[in-house]
Amino acid sequence: MILAFGQQALAADAPPVRSAQTMWMLNCQGCHRADGGGTGSAVPPMPGIVARFLGVPGGREYLIRVPGVAASPLPDDSLAVLVNWMLKKFDPENIPGHFTPYTPEEVSSLRKLGAYGEEAGAIRVALMRSFVPVTSTVRLRDH
Repeated sequence: MILAFGQQALAADAPPVRSAQTMWMLNCQGCHRADGGGTGSAVPPMPGIVARFLGVPGGREYLIRVPGVAASPLPDDSLAVLVNWMLKKFDPENIPGHFTPYTPEEVSSLRKLGAYGEEAGAIRVALMRSFVPVTSTVRLRDH
């Protein structure tokens, strides 16, 4: 009986397990909107674009080091789940065949490099210029 009570107490102290969609709603949707469409020049859209970063040098790192991701209050394991979900949700057709999902260890390692600051927009534009082929729906200008 004491063991059961102790386990219940530990479970009560553990953070709730949240789905990737719930984490999106609580941490990202406010700026990126429910459909991932962004909110103007400061917050870029994701549909049809976000997974394309995985196909260019530096793009995989970029997705974790953008300020909203790198500075997220989510722990590394939750953030890995969220980013992997986001790629599948908003841009499944552009996920490369060789894609390996982000792991908590990789997320931790990239976050330790620090978030991009004011240069994030310029880095995004440079990476997007590397997309092959660039579609007419991708906007290359720096916002």
